[in-house]
Amino acid sequence: MKKIRAAIVGYGNIGRYTLDALLAAPDFEVAGIVRRNPADRDNIPAEIPVVASIKDLNDVDVAILATPTRQVEKHAKEILSLGINTVDSFDIHTSIPELRKTLGKVAKEHNTVSIISAGWDPGSDSVVRTLMQAIAPEGITYTNFGPGRSMGHTVAVKAIEGVKDALSMTIPTGTGIHRRMVYIELLPGYELEKVAAAIKADAYFASDETHVIAVDSVDALNDVGHGVNLVRKGVSGKTHNQLFEFDMKINNPALTGQVLVCCARAAMRQAPGCYTMIEIPVIDLLPGDRDEHIAHLV
Repeated sequence: MKKIRAAIVGYGNIGRYTLDALLAAPDFEVAGIVRRNPADRDNIPAEIPVVASIKDLNDVDVAILATPTRQVEKHAKEILSLGINTVDSFDIHTSIPELRKTLGKVAKEHNTVSIISAGWDPGSDSVVRTLMQAIAPEGITYTNFGPGRSMGHTVAVKAIEGVKDALSMTIPTGTGIHRRMVYIELLPGYELEKVAAAIKADAYFASDETHVIAVDSVDALNDVGHGVNLVRKGVSGKTHNQLFEFDMKINNPALTGQVLVCCARAAMRQAPGCYTMIEIPVIDLLPGDRDEHIAHLV
């Protein structure tokens, strides 16, 4: 069996856990890692190339974008135009339809595949929500995140002027409503009130109750645990009071890395274009023989 050659673009928390998932996958080999400073190998195994540009790697089938969400579109366009498939964990829910159109056009022009928003939410939770709605077409679904560290929100805070380090915690208050607890280390000369206002104005936080607290050490608070509780109460046919619940507690970047690798596999099985996870046959996420999975899982 020819293995899928995957490159990791970016090597922060998600990139590190994506490497773990790739090394554990029977059908992948690591083509290399792309990062700003390729001289910083950061405990990367010696046999794995570390480069500044994906153009410096050989025979890449798929690039897993472990970059901040707001850099995804730029990287994906560049890499798709090279004839390489891409997978990312873009997590701004309201911008997903437009990104799908934009990257779909590029992918089709270059005979490539892009799978976007392939984390756990959006991503695997999106698949669960879709199934819940299919089997109870009328009703309400509540998605309750946390309590836990939001990677996307934390990265957004770190980009705010005056922030030295940050941690954004998501606290569920019920019925899909969340409180954002943001802990920051300030750079010298910056005022908490002004930095907090900039954070609250960011699109990641503008719709939620957000509290910004200055601390001496973010490291003393940091934790990568997270979770979700999905509940749907609805109607199947004409029968009311159908109640479904899905719950998980996770290591956030580890699960994101695993989902990215599953979707990198699925990208090799799709026609050119851009897809979200709810458009992909779930069996395409699995390695190995399709008939064996059908016999075991159906």
